[in-house]
Amino acid sequence: MSTPPSPSSRPPVISAGMVLVDHLTPPIPRLPRAGELIAVDELPLNIGGGAANTSMALGRLGVPVSVSARIGDDAFGRFIVESLRSGGVGTEFITTDPKLPTSQTLIVNVQGEDRRFIHTLGANRGYVAADMDEAISTPPKVLHIGYFLILPQLDGAELARRFDRVRKAGGHTVLDVVTPGEGNYVEPLKQVLPHTDVFKPNTDEAALILGEHDPIRQARAFREMGARRVVITMGDGGLVSLSDENEVRMGAFPVPFVDGTGGGDAFNAGYIVGLLEGKSEMECLTLASAVGASCVREVGATPGVFRRHEADEFLARHEIPIERIQRV
Repeated sequence: MSTPPSPSSRPPVISAGMVLVDHLTPPIPRLPRAGELIAVDELPLNIGGGAANTSMALGRLGVPVSVSARIGDDAFGRFIVESLRSGGVGTEFITTDPKLPTSQTLIVNVQGEDRRFIHTLGANRGYVAADMDEAISTPPKVLHIGYFLILPQLDGAELARRFDRVRKAGGHTVLDVVTPGEGNYVEPLKQVLPHTDVFKPNTDEAALILGEHDPIRQARAFREMGARRVVITMGDGGLVSLSDENEVRMGAFPVPFVDGTGGGDAFNAGYIVGLLEGKSEMECLTLASAVGASCVREVGATPGVFRRHEADEFLARHEIPIERIQRV
């Protein structure tokens, strides 16, 4: 999209993977019946996808970051680039696919219910591990993957090689996933997790991967596959986090809930800030939980996310319950 920066000016974070455009409804009282129109005040158009959402949240937190992704040669692709740039996010590693359209999702919010999604994969269908090579030619301090497993050409073995390169240079690797229904997800994860510093699925995704519904057993299974830290998020139920140093349950910060879109991606951004600042594992989790909670206060993945001073002020006023898990 533009001339890549010199190695000395590279951002500390590369966020790679899925970008798309979200068409969102505000919370409506119910789904319309056949032929019925339900009027709303607005229908927001936002960028979305794990790479875009986490990057925009990092931008709000004051962290330089660039995105590696694929878009189509269309108005929605240009909207993604313009939106990222307006959020202070680098777009020099975004590739335009001349054959596939930009990915899009329709997100329907119904009051008191989980979101409903209608999705087209679009240009994300062609994203491969080699697409990030220029972005990590000077290894970043953090390489984040937004939505592994839903990107059909992002091969586990090839991604593992990129993760290994970043870790050997002293950087951190953060892996997030999306599981689009039933599938064989264990084998690609077995390739990548031994090179992963932080693996963060939610409990529903973990259940699809493992066939296991207990979050502690989920986390232990992923640890056995090689992940250094595993964080299983559970929405307003908090999280379970396991590593060599800590095994904990952590609650959730109470905030007014409007829309869950992007909450997990904002969580990742908060955790990445903690890694960059050398915070302890518990401090990373606490900051991540606060940033993730801030996201759900407004419609869309970015508008509600804390600025850094807001996160610090929020944490100064609120505590989060933490319970140690008995090791077995």
